[in-house]
Amino acid sequence: MIDPHSSTTTTPQNDDTATLITQCHAALSARNPSQARALLQTLPHTTETHTLNGHALFLMGQYAPAAQAFIRAAPTVGPHPIAQFLPQAISQRLRPELLLLIDAAIEQTPEDIRLLEAKATVLTELNRLTEAEHLLKESLRRRPNNDNTLNTLAMVYSEAGRFDESLAILQTLHERAPDQWTPLCNLACTLTNIGQLDEAANVYRRAITLAPHEPALRLNHSITMLKAGRMAQGWAEHEWRFGLPGHTSLPRSRLLPSITPNLDLRGKRILITQEEGLGDTLMYLRYIPPLIRTGARVHIWGPHTLASLCNRIDGIDTVQVGGDTPDYDYHCPFISLPRAFSATPDAMGAPVPYLTTHSHKAAQWQKILQHDTKLKVGLVWGGGVRSENSIAYMLDRKRSMPLKALNPLAALDGMSFYSLQKDEPAHQLPDFPGHITNYMPQCFDMDDTAALISALDIVVSVDTSMVHLAGAIGKPVIMMDRTTNCWRWLQNREDSPWYPNMRIVRQTTFQEWGDVVERVAQLLTRAVHEGVASIIV
Repeated sequence: MIDPHSSTTTTPQNDDTATLITQCHAALSARNPSQARALLQTLPHTTETHTLNGHALFLMGQYAPAAQAFIRAAPTVGPHPIAQFLPQAISQRLRPELLLLIDAAIEQTPEDIRLLEAKATVLTELNRLTEAEHLLKESLRRRPNNDNTLNTLAMVYSEAGRFDESLAILQTLHERAPDQWTPLCNLACTLTNIGQLDEAANVYRRAITLAPHEPALRLNHSITMLKAGRMAQGWAEHEWRFGLPGHTSLPRSRLLPSITPNLDLRGKRILITQEEGLGDTLMYLRYIPPLIRTGARVHIWGPHTLASLCNRIDGIDTVQVGGDTPDYDYHCPFISLPRAFSATPDAMGAPVPYLTTHSHKAAQWQKILQHDTKLKVGLVWGGGVRSENSIAYMLDRKRSMPLKALNPLAALDGMSFYSLQKDEPAHQLPDFPGHITNYMPQCFDMDDTAALISALDIVVSVDTSMVHLAGAIGKPVIMMDRTTNCWRWLQNREDSPWYPNMRIVRQTTFQEWGDVVERVAQLLTRAVHEGVASIIV
């Protein structure tokens, strides 16, 4: 439905119009709003062109005119165009600018409740949760019991660690629509997040009967299975991710099948592809040695920063960075390797260490650090921000801590600290009251970093790729973990089946790092007096 007060039309597109629209989208993707505006001058006023004009004006910083353009495209019911624009702007890391746009739209159409929820969504991403809650409650006052608003409020409560309140809302939404799978999925996700795995599994079973072929539901279900340690079922279920965008564009028909005694891979070219983060890839590289033992020719197509490490795996055929898709008989994303091996003696991959350091680089670091006779501790306090991705961005603030949270370590005797921190969190180094040696500017890829780690005694890190790198080369690790931990660290455990030299120290209170740092300090002090082996579970 079109706003009767706008001049928007729904004129069908001819070929020339469609071409100009495509060019306009391309200009906006390239952040060239002036070019997009020039193209729009030749096009009729439609819902789509008003929206594109709003996008262009937004990129030009003209928020009031941009809001007016979006409003002209807004139907009286259904999602607001600004709400639909949020993911695109967020992917361009423009969250504060979005608030200016939404405020301008609220000023022009204060009666449009949909804008309150849009603003609350952005505030939630920015961790301004109290403001988001206030807006959502105002929206509910004006439009009581709206399902979308309640669902967003449940997300706000979950982000704030108010899980009982979040669960209560989600349960209400399920009771209102018992034949819909989405409220059940959200309920089960939250239960999994806080470690109520049996209850989550029961909820998922009910949801799957409603939508047995829904990829998002089945993928979320797989996380619960994996976190509960039900690995074989979890890996099989995890393959449902291929029904969602952003995983692999290669044909499913040539995906590596599960390995059985009757599967002959001798001489077959297996293409292993990058899928998600560096930590995932480092973890699943353990499956490359057993894959090579099948007689397959293994070709890894992955990121530059891991190329040197991968090239040193004994028996690897080739490692490729970028370029066109190479020839292959089967392909397999790294995350599908555990599924392929789940019914074999190599279900957990090769034993640690399954990656080796560059001998010359490692020797150089040993020489540089040989005069440091204290316990040499590598520190990592922050993950990659990845602000273009909403899920990763909001997750990072839970898994990361400010460096100043580690200040109590500065008072400890008998140890020296070395930064293993990259990216934005490394700018916090001046905040630490003690001395931290920083050699990371000399580490240009994971191979360089692995060599540095090999010269240290232990790594203390939040849940980042660095725990996987240290674990993969056999270096002792203390991982500081959040209450809503990742599935791979299971539940209620201080050890890890993936890395035998790991000790997990987990929060006991949501987003509180104080007791974690206190326990880490105790472990490091014991390591000084009794040796690192004494603190590994």
